[in-house]
Amino acid sequence: VQLQASGGGLAQAGGSLRVSCVASGNIFSNNRMGWYRQAPGKQRELVAVTTSGGSTNYADSVKGRFTVSRDNAKNTVYLQMNSLKPEDTAVYYCNVRLYYDDYYRDYFGQGTQVTVSS
Repeated sequence: VQLQASGGGLAQAGGSLRVSCVASGNIFSNNRMGWYRQAPGKQRELVAVTTSGGSTNYADSVKGRFTVSRDNAKNTVYLQMNSLKPEDTAVYYCNVRLYYDDYYRDYFGQGTQVTVSS
């Protein structure tokens, strides 16, 4: 499985950015796609994920501001980030979780920098 992210960059507080990620390889239908982030000096944390069935899960800190979506035909996941805050500054990592019979396996992309200035 390979993940290629694009987008991100620099935005002012209150602005918007969108990141995208294309997954390739053996992506079978029972999966979860989404985004994690890691700020300097902090642990990687879940930002937003969406399952192949359409359910979503968001970190409390981004609820109401970020929207995760996916295009199953293109194996692509998006993260629309609105009302950005300086504390959203981090490296954002695309994630795919593949579910097997009794376990799952996570894959991460190379990360894309998002910087929000005050």
